[in-house]
Amino acid sequence: MNNNNSNNGKRKPSKRYVQGNGKLRGVPIKRGAENKQSAEPSQAKLRPNGRGQRGNNNKQQEQRRTPVKIIPLGGLNEIGKNFTVIECSNDMFIIDCGLAFPDSEMLGVDIVIPDFSYVEKNIEKLRGVVITHGHEDHIGGLPYFLKKFPNTPVYGTRLTIGLIEGKLREHALLDSVKLNTVTPRQTIRMGCMAVEFIRVNHSIPDSVGMAIHTPAGVLIHTGDFKVDYTPIEGGIIDLPRFAELGNKGVLALMSDSTNSERPGYTASERKVGDNLEMLFAKGEGKRIIIATFASNIHRVQQIINNAVNTGRKVAVSGRSMVNVISVGIELGYLKVPDGVLIDIDMIGRYLPEQIVLVTTGSQGEPMSALSRMSMNEHRKVSITPQDFIIISANPIPGNEKLVTRVVNDLMKLGAEVVYEKMYEVHVSGHACQEEQKLMLSITKPKFFIPVHGEFKHLMKHKQTAMSVGIPEENIIIAGIGDVIETDGVDMNITSEVPAGRVLVDGLGVGDVGAIVLRDRKHLAEDGLIIAVATIDRTVGEILAGPDLVSRGFVYVRESEELMNEAKELLTETLQNCLDSNMHEWNAIKGRMKDNLSDFIFTKTKRSPMILPIIMEI
Repeated sequence: MNNNNSNNGKRKPSKRYVQGNGKLRGVPIKRGAENKQSAEPSQAKLRPNGRGQRGNNNKQQEQRRTPVKIIPLGGLNEIGKNFTVIECSNDMFIIDCGLAFPDSEMLGVDIVIPDFSYVEKNIEKLRGVVITHGHEDHIGGLPYFLKKFPNTPVYGTRLTIGLIEGKLREHALLDSVKLNTVTPRQTIRMGCMAVEFIRVNHSIPDSVGMAIHTPAGVLIHTGDFKVDYTPIEGGIIDLPRFAELGNKGVLALMSDSTNSERPGYTASERKVGDNLEMLFAKGEGKRIIIATFASNIHRVQQIINNAVNTGRKVAVSGRSMVNVISVGIELGYLKVPDGVLIDIDMIGRYLPEQIVLVTTGSQGEPMSALSRMSMNEHRKVSITPQDFIIISANPIPGNEKLVTRVVNDLMKLGAEVVYEKMYEVHVSGHACQEEQKLMLSITKPKFFIPVHGEFKHLMKHKQTAMSVGIPEENIIIAGIGDVIETDGVDMNITSEVPAGRVLVDGLGVGDVGAIVLRDRKHLAEDGLIIAVATIDRTVGEILAGPDLVSRGFVYVRESEELMNEAKELLTETLQNCLDSNMHEWNAIKGRMKDNLSDFIFTKTKRSPMILPIIMEI
């Protein structure tokens, strides 16, 4: 690598990095006052020419450096499934390993994870996985990743690692993986690169962005963030560090685009606390049930505070809510006075006005605790007119109908329900346009890559970046699988790698593909007809059938005429095949399927899936 600041073009590693087997490995480095230079690994050598050369149009005078690749394998043109590879020379690491939840077209699918095939082909380069925060769309894919690559070290903050431990324990992986706890402003080495963790605010504590120090320059990845000057827990977003990096020269910024369509600023989480206090007063004399995201520990803390102030006990429902609250209390992120938290089995011992029930189901998920309550199927909670229910979350796009159905069902049972924006019982954890402008302005990146969002979010973020002076030609709108390459002077999409989605259905990972989904959709829309016949081909005679079995197509007892006509058609078709000495089973089945399909469509204008079965004696 060419470098004017080193001897004979060779860069010596910092003494604070641990070497092994001839390569620098990901080993945590504590920032200390005794050696400030270690906080920014070889900054003068790794970053490109200073900001003073930004306006120099003659790129020949800029120094091209060892190329770095940014390869998003999830989180672009979609919400969730965040997974980004950073690669340089013979080293690479991964930022986040999340999941996405299936859409309405993915019938029967439990979750969706990234395609790991590119990592598998380059596994010898992998130095580790760094995690920005503990939400499912950032850590949910880790168990499946670590099953394939169990020796990969994982780095995250204390709460994030605590939540990851719970997930790995469920998958019986905890004892076989390497989990490393880091703190903001700590740096770890990833081969020829280094990752510095920087505190940000989000809807879960211990969230971080990252400064990635590479031979080509400094890359910043914000993770999910917002600017909250009055956070419930922890410190304010480390804007001074982002600004310091901006003053020294940032090659590229990758920034959260989730709220890029929303003008202004995202409200502080404390605003929800003020409204919850008012709603607790409004619910006086009733049992209060609050549904929120399990991972929103800040929200749960404010619910507990209000319960304490009004003399109520707190019970918890929903597996994920129980798990997160347990980890939050264990690690000290949730402060719960003794005697306030009770088991859900004990709620019958108290009057309704003495109870606050915190539950999952704010998105109307069919199997969630709140959904089961709304259908009177919850084993321990029955909804009555004595319930005051608060849904403390806005519906994720696509979940509006599910949430509406749950609200309607709860109201039919007599409960009073507060939902969406009736009383401002939810604020986002993502930056709006003014906060995005602030991040762009203080980091002053040469190139900008909007991340975390659908295509419309990325494009809107692009417009915001242009409004603060980022040239349009320096903004990269990428898709999953695109290889974004930079040498410190230019940045372009140079190629593509295998990428996509892997569907998890039960214990099966990747065994449900497009064909299976197509068949499931076909079955769901038009149903199934099974045609069964037994033949003796030696004498060319039909011994039994054809018999028809309908599932999801028509009710046979009310469609006897149609089914009898279909049987006659199949009998004629099958006999013609035997008379013409047709010996190929697939050809016979194809003839039966085609003729029956045409007949049914003519009669009903429907196209059920048809499954012919022939048994030979």
